[in-house]
Amino acid sequence: MGAVAGMGVAALQVSMFKIRRTSAKPLVLYLVSGRIDEEAASELQRLFGQEPAGSSVALDLGEVRRVDAVAIEFLARCEDSGIKLRNCPAYVREWIAHSRRHG
Repeated sequence: MGAVAGMGVAALQVSMFKIRRTSAKPLVLYLVSGRIDEEAASELQRLFGQEPAGSSVALDLGEVRRVDAVAIEFLARCEDSGIKLRNCPAYVREWIAHSRRHG
């Protein structure tokens, strides 16, 4: 038998992340799990923009399993703007430090 026309296998990379928000005024905490990539960073940026002025924002990264270079740049900008990174994995912290040194 020959090959069947139209049959094939394609790889699809799906961004998998979950964002949960909790608030205990004035602190707003976003718990992120899964993978942080450009899509997740954009969504977080959109959510941060909806917070009332004067809110203290923190990101809990304890359940983050993967990040990419875009995410590292985003997380560095978050810290620079006063957003706290909680439970940040050591490899993420090291990558942020490296990107700041070698920017």
